[in-house]
Amino acid sequence: MTIYCDESGGLNAGAMTFAAAMISPEAAAAVHARFRAVTGLRGELKGSRISLTERAYLFELFDRAGGRAWVAVAKRERLTLPPDGKPASDLALYAALLDLAVGSWLPETGGVCTDVVIDDGRYDPVVLGHVRETIQAGLAGWGRASLADSRRSDGVQIADVIANSLFNITVGSPRARRIGVIVEPLIASRALRIAELTRLP
Repeated sequence: MTIYCDESGGLNAGAMTFAAAMISPEAAAAVHARFRAVTGLRGELKGSRISLTERAYLFELFDRAGGRAWVAVAKRERLTLPPDGKPASDLALYAALLDLAVGSWLPETGGVCTDVVIDDGRYDPVVLGHVRETIQAGLAGWGRASLADSRRSDGVQIADVIANSLFNITVGSPRARRIGVIVEPLIASRALRIAELTRLP
């Protein structure tokens, strides 16, 4: 299986979420193709650009395809800063959330080879290269970590919608209640699980 990763939000927005969605590349491609065929979507699939009905349909397709996700969530007001008192940065928070989300999956893989695909769009490629190397080391031979252009990755685009959905819920956006109703069955079935980050390392 493959774990596709993407994030939403930031400290200035009040919260950051990081989705690690586990689904096979073939299933991700099928979900993405079916979603586009039914909705007529053109351009990149992003959670910030689709309607609530479209979002619900994507989650239904993801669930039917056997997709599962861990989402690491950090809310600014509940985040304990490092002991040195230095202001937290989005990059430090991003790295900590990525580690928490992917790390939540590793004990469940049973040693099966797992690839981790990370969206390369948010930070400088050199910085993300270091993040990728850290994840690669954490996989300890179980798989490989790579960066991907979200526009060319079905799975990363699906992870974007998941991360955006949990971001809306976390910050209490005007759409939060409706999105909560959409994801409730997946949370109940544990197809979608949430890990809260309250302290930066």
